Amino acid sequence: MDMDTVDTSTARQPQEWGRFKLAVIHTTPVTVDPLRDLAQQLMPGLRVINLVDDSILPELAENGGDVRAIAGRWRQYAHIAERHGADCILNACSSIGELCAAVQPEIAVPIVRIDEAMAEHAVRSAGTIGVAATLATTLGPTQRLLQQQAERLGREVRLVPEVISSAYERLLAGDRQGHDEVLAEALVRMAGTADIVVLAQASMARAVEGLPPEERSRFLTSPAFGMGRVLEQLSANRNELSKLH
Repeated sequence: MDMDTVDTSTARQPQEWGRFKLAVIHTTPVTVDPLRDLAQQLMPGLRVINLVDDSILPELAENGGDVRAIAGRWRQYAHIAERHGADCILNACSSIGELCAAVQPEIAVPIVRIDEAMAEHAVRSAGTIGVAATLATTLGPTQRLLQQQAERLGREVRLVPEVISSAYERLLAGDRQGHDEVLAEALVRMAGTADIVVLAQASMARAVEGLPPEERSRFLTSPAFGMGRVLEQLSANRNELSKLH
């Protein structure tokens, strides 16, 4: 998904986005700048707080993806975000996305799971869905989310998963270009076996930008979908505020 497919009609109207604050919880610094820039494109002037814990993914890699080990920490970050005045919290990591629903009852402001809107769109759009990840710990949560959305919408889907671990290894080594090239090659191959391909991690979105424009529609990435959901939440808040004035 690209910016052209996000409904920005609300963002084009005169806004005072500066009165709102978005907290983003990251598990890698790689997602900080892209999500901040995307937020500013959709909601100019929006105040963004970034909470980054880059120890979470290595821990999940060691324990086989057991999010219970880091659930307490993530819960604390959500409470910190709320205490800092966040009007909305965006969880930027798909590997721990299932924590959002568990913690939401404790938090008064909405928590947006970055990949939820993408999964809903994928299930509505295709019967065979490729699920690409560079981290094995992300594959399970993403597939479960897609199946949950399929059940909710009464749709039948077939998932074709693949982990491209060599791309993540290059990213860890600081070779972002190498990450994108390896991933793009794998994505093109996967597109031959599925109607669309879902990219399980926000950090993977860059690779799609290097593909020919006519091929990009075959791939769904979470940042634009997730930030679009944030826009919906904050627009609802803005409308409520306008009624008070």
